[in-house]
Amino acid sequence: MNKNDILALYHYNQWANAKILNATARVTHEQFIAPASFPFGGLRGTLVHCMVAMHLWRLRWEGTSLTELFKETEFPTFELLRTRWQIEEVKLMSFIEAVSDEQLNKPLEFKNTKNQPMRDDPLWMVMIHVVNHGTQHRAEAAAILTGLNQSPGDIDLIVYMREKKTAQ
Repeated sequence: MNKNDILALYHYNQWANAKILNATARVTHEQFIAPASFPFGGLRGTLVHCMVAMHLWRLRWEGTSLTELFKETEFPTFELLRTRWQIEEVKLMSFIEAVSDEQLNKPLEFKNTKNQPMRDDPLWMVMIHVVNHGTQHRAEAAAILTGLNQSPGDIDLIVYMREKKTAQ
């Protein structure tokens, strides 16, 4: 795996996240905070979980380990969530743009949320995990949004790649 491959995946990740966030901007506050029977609850819980993963893993890649995570209640409105999401995304993309092929192929060492030392797969594998993890939870958010008549549309990687190719 090399930096260009990782960058391509994370550009897709940004595009797919934007589609979900743009659709979420069209729901009411009540719909945003409503509970649902998904693993992380409703739309807000699902999106906070996605953002936590981006935040947590980026910090681990940078050498900082967390024992405390964002809580859903820290984001009472979509506007607060979207503002923090944008901050996290800028930091995430800055890391990705600066990472080297050498770094990508080194094992990741960090402490988990229980402060236990971990030595994981090479960085590139964990970075792919974060995109894949986002795919799962974006699909859950998309299902919630579709049920609210606010489908984000297609969020598949191939759709992104074809759109990108057409735009060139």
